[in-house]
Amino acid sequence: MTTSEQPTTLRERKKLRTRQALADTAISMFSEHGFDATPLDALLDAVEVSRRTFFRNFRSKEDVALTAVTQLWSTYLDVLDETEKSGLLVDVFRDTMLVTLDRMDDDWYRRFPATLRLIEQSPALNGHSLRHCAEVQEGIAHRLGDPHRLELRLLTEFCVATWRCALDEWLPACPPGELPECVRRAFATMDDSMRLRA
Repeated sequence: MTTSEQPTTLRERKKLRTRQALADTAISMFSEHGFDATPLDALLDAVEVSRRTFFRNFRSKEDVALTAVTQLWSTYLDVLDETEKSGLLVDVFRDTMLVTLDRMDDDWYRRFPATLRLIEQSPALNGHSLRHCAEVQEGIAHRLGDPHRLELRLLTEFCVATWRCALDEWLPACPPGELPECVRRAFATMDDSMRLRA
């Protein structure tokens, strides 16, 4: 949740605090002990919530571990819905990501790199992340035009791959202010990369 979307009621604020406590503690425990080696009950005990409360907020242990990833792409799709689609679609994709990153708060920038490292270390999380990525790409394609159009499918794949290259450049130091510049550089290089010769 971005700072512009803070809940207004007491109940909503309490629910947000519970979600944040679960997400923060999950990243801390999974990073220290390993995702697969940390049972869900250990997380629930640490945060002092019941299984019922947990499953009101998250669908699974994988879901809570990937909070920063799902937050990013949920915000991205919201921004894309707000954005006028004109000009080159690659520019729309890039600019939407830059606006999205601007909406992320310090807490997100702290959790996101740790989440990426967890994904690399856990086959279960990696598989969950790949499924989520496929769903997001389908959502992006639907918002940009005919999702079955080959050119649009390829463009979406290229843009997501370019985003991943920007992340590789950003890691491992991960200074928050540098991620948008990594995105700009990666997208600026995309066109030249398509013209490389053997």
